[in-house]
Amino acid sequence: MDAALRLASEHRCFGGTVSYYRHDSAVCGGEMRFSVYVPPQARTGKVPVLYFLSGLTCTEETFQIKAGAHRLAAELGLMLVIPDTSPRDTGIPNESADWEVGTAAGFYVDATQQPWASRFHMFSYVTSELPGLIGKHFPARMDREGIFGHSMGGHGALVCALRQPGRYRSVSAFAPICAPMRVPWGQKAFRTYFGADTEAWKQWDSTELIRSARTRLPPLLVDQGTSDKFLGDQLKPELLREACDQAGQPLTLRSQDGYDHGYYFVSTFMADHLRHHATALTA
Repeated sequence: MDAALRLASEHRCFGGTVSYYRHDSAVCGGEMRFSVYVPPQARTGKVPVLYFLSGLTCTEETFQIKAGAHRLAAELGLMLVIPDTSPRDTGIPNESADWEVGTAAGFYVDATQQPWASRFHMFSYVTSELPGLIGKHFPARMDREGIFGHSMGGHGALVCALRQPGRYRSVSAFAPICAPMRVPWGQKAFRTYFGADTEAWKQWDSTELIRSARTRLPPLLVDQGTSDKFLGDQLKPELLREACDQAGQPLTLRSQDGYDHGYYFVSTFMADHLRHHATALTA
């Protein structure tokens, strides 16, 4: 292992390993953290890579301890890579004062407004620097990448895929922020990271990107709980459906009766998402 990649801890899990790493990020200008589940198949050859982007207030540990993904990932031979949700301890004033923006709320965008532009480059981190590390240090099939996420991370997964057409063989999301330009969470984050010019926001809004896309993504799978307290004000999956219908983007949008926004919901439907990705990644 390269000295620049610092192993924080490692844990045996369903014949594979869950490991936590820290490293000095050139893209984000300071220390970043991520975790990896390496399945047992990786002992004999390279395996496909599936990135999971977590939501507001989460870390690189949240998915690993709450999502219940390891047993099936081990069976399917999928490597799971989970970045932290933002840079931390950057010295930016009040970076941790508001859980909806700043620390643990990087929104998977590249900020252009100071002081955030000096450190908050989560899009470039997730799509460039982190995959570079995975390809260099792990037994990963970098020609077989998938991406999914939850809430803010569902927004991030959609945007990463839409801004890099042809990159990811599979895409899905749990309760994503579907139209950030049109909801309070997204408006606050975009105003902070990009300023007041709403035209600049469009390149980070999945519904806007779908409408303007020249190519289609692989079929999308999106799950949304009907008892999610953020459904009406912050998530708006109906706008994603509308954009996909207009653009001819294949979408399976499932409403899950009685489920809320948390990881009880995510873990319940995790197997469906892992199989959705495995179908494309291991074909």
